[in-house]
Amino acid sequence: MSRNTIFLTCSIVLNLLLFHSWYFHGEWEQSWTKSATAEAEFVASISCSGHGRAFLDGSILDGKPVCECNACYGGPHCSVFLPECIADADSGDPMFLEPFWLKHAASSTIVVPGWHRLSYEFNDDSLISKELDAQIRKLHAVIGNAVTDGRFIIFGVGATQLLHAAVHALSTTNHPSSPSRVVASTPYYPIYKEQTEFFNSEDYKFEGDTSLCNNNSGCKGNFIELVTSPNNPDGQLKKAVLQGPSAKTIHDLAYYWPHYTPIPALADENLMIFTLSKLTGHGGSRFGWAIIKDEAVYQRMLTYMNLSTYGVARETQLRVLKLLKVAVENEGKEMFNFGYQTMRNRWRKLSKTMSLSKRFSIQELETQFCPFSEKVRGATPAYAWLKCEREEDKDCNAVLHSVNITGRHGSLFGAESRFVRLSLVKSDDDFDLLLKRMGTLVSQENNNDGINKIMTHTDEFIGTNNCTG
Repeated sequence: MSRNTIFLTCSIVLNLLLFHSWYFHGEWEQSWTKSATAEAEFVASISCSGHGRAFLDGSILDGKPVCECNACYGGPHCSVFLPECIADADSGDPMFLEPFWLKHAASSTIVVPGWHRLSYEFNDDSLISKELDAQIRKLHAVIGNAVTDGRFIIFGVGATQLLHAAVHALSTTNHPSSPSRVVASTPYYPIYKEQTEFFNSEDYKFEGDTSLCNNNSGCKGNFIELVTSPNNPDGQLKKAVLQGPSAKTIHDLAYYWPHYTPIPALADENLMIFTLSKLTGHGGSRFGWAIIKDEAVYQRMLTYMNLSTYGVARETQLRVLKLLKVAVENEGKEMFNFGYQTMRNRWRKLSKTMSLSKRFSIQELETQFCPFSEKVRGATPAYAWLKCEREEDKDCNAVLHSVNITGRHGSLFGAESRFVRLSLVKSDDDFDLLLKRMGTLVSQENNNDGINKIMTHTDEFIGTNNCTG
């Protein structure tokens, strides 16, 4: 047997052994993931006292990732409470779902290799994962909150980008003397006004409260009405106000999920926008989608997205696909029940505190039947819409600042300054501190009222027993 023959025979045998090892034991398949898995699990094991988290992309100290502490906690392991810090109820950062994902770490984890989808497009030359498109349609069918059959779906970098793409797509073009008028019912999400004014387009202008034009017969032209349901900030289910051929509507349904509201019916609107952040809590992934009935509007939005960001990152789409598969497990009951129970408990605690106050009030919560939950239930909105009832408390946010609470000023929503939006979707630490500080305000109110009653009684007693003459 020649030397080359021996070498060839050995090579074949070695490859057969390696293939056998890979096929039956998965060593090749798994070996390149071992170091990534070990690194991720090491970081996850770092203790931050339940008041913070270490991350793979976080800061490094002495070769080890450091804890990133929740607000009002500090120290190397986030074990030090900072009593003078501000209770931040301004941000809508949906951290209340973090415990669910910690519990489901295995089923929600993905490993992204360096060679994953380097191309700009998928194999069909599109920018959208067909599997993710199908998973989104399945999600809505399971929850029963939106019609997707026969509709177009487009992805965006969060709902914020999609909102502007929708305004662009619905606006009047080539008519600079008569731009489309963008309106929303007060109180409205501030980004509607801020974003429309920022882009300063000749095709559309922000006009403010819908009612100003609905009640004014002199209001002419084309309108784009933004309808948020449940509404941000007060959680009310809303419908379009303007009707007719000159009125077009964008339905922002970011909060139309069982965490926050009963789902009385399938939403069946011409243009509906959803966001991952308020669904699963993954605000940092920056992902949203629009469901569109009209193909011409879809094409205009698609052009906008292609020219602005040329689609959503493939890694983001892969992660969202994984998360949504977890979300619909057991017909969605586990994740949505967790979200609902968390929000219900927070509302019960806050409502109990506010029931002791005459100085402050919060919105009333409607109760109705929810087919998804198969029961009558109350709304559990993402935000409390707080009102300072005293005439002298014209700036409610300033009143809250007196006990180190910061909310979002009512004037930003087109409302009076005696309103403040308080976020209830942040971490347990954030909510617990907010509740404690609100309790302090209510206690101060009741103590002062008690003192005033005593002083009034004392003055009356002195008056009746005062000897004169």
